[in-house]
Amino acid sequence: MQNPNEDTQWNDALRRRGILPEKEGEVTEDQLINLLEETVQKKTGMNVVKAYEDMTLDELEELEDEEDERVLLQYRQQRMAEMQKLEKASKFGDIREISAQDYVDEVNKAGKGVWVILHLYKSGIPLCTLINQFLARLAQKFPTTKFLKSVSTTCIPNYPDKHLPTIFIYHEEDMKKQFVGPMAFGGMNLKLDELEWMLAEAGAVKTDLEEDPRKKNKIHDVMASSLRQADTRDSDSDEDD
Repeated sequence: MQNPNEDTQWNDALRRRGILPEKEGEVTEDQLINLLEETVQKKTGMNVVKAYEDMTLDELEELEDEEDERVLLQYRQQRMAEMQKLEKASKFGDIREISAQDYVDEVNKAGKGVWVILHLYKSGIPLCTLINQFLARLAQKFPTTKFLKSVSTTCIPNYPDKHLPTIFIYHEEDMKKQFVGPMAFGGMNLKLDELEWMLAEAGAVKTDLEEDPRKKNKIHDVMASSLRQADTRDSDSDEDD
């Protein structure tokens, strides 16, 4: 039997297919046969296998091709099932206006596993307008989440304006999170990705953001503020000259 540690085209081919281990030490003939039998039996289901010197490279490649095709087919079927499940769940995609009468049907009866985001707002409040614009874009990005909005006093009579904007987040009838008042959103400095992160932290959406953008945006705002102050000082200095 040929030396399994020998640098030959045959042994290289066997190593690529996992039949021979990498060359890190001496391999006995018994170990080699056991490895061969385990590998071929796993791939073919054969109870009786040929010794590796009796197998051609074409036979080995055929075994590998069959295994690759099986794994690829399994992966495709899994991805198709995932896509079909996502397509079935993606039934929203916009932000809907509701009244108090709609609340029970739209929130309490939203459906099993459905996350609901409800924005209470009023016209004429700039931050409310900004958040409605952001939510409209996020509703398109996350069509499996139900996005709702309602004029505050229409949904909740006598709801104080000082609490606006307000976002309630529900899951299967339970309120999971609430953001109340302008300070909860950081005021008019709120960015789209920041709102997305806030909703994701509450569990309402599955974001592809890797870290809290508020940290990055805060650093950027500080740098921008410093540059503006420097420009103002330079301008004042020029006027004095």
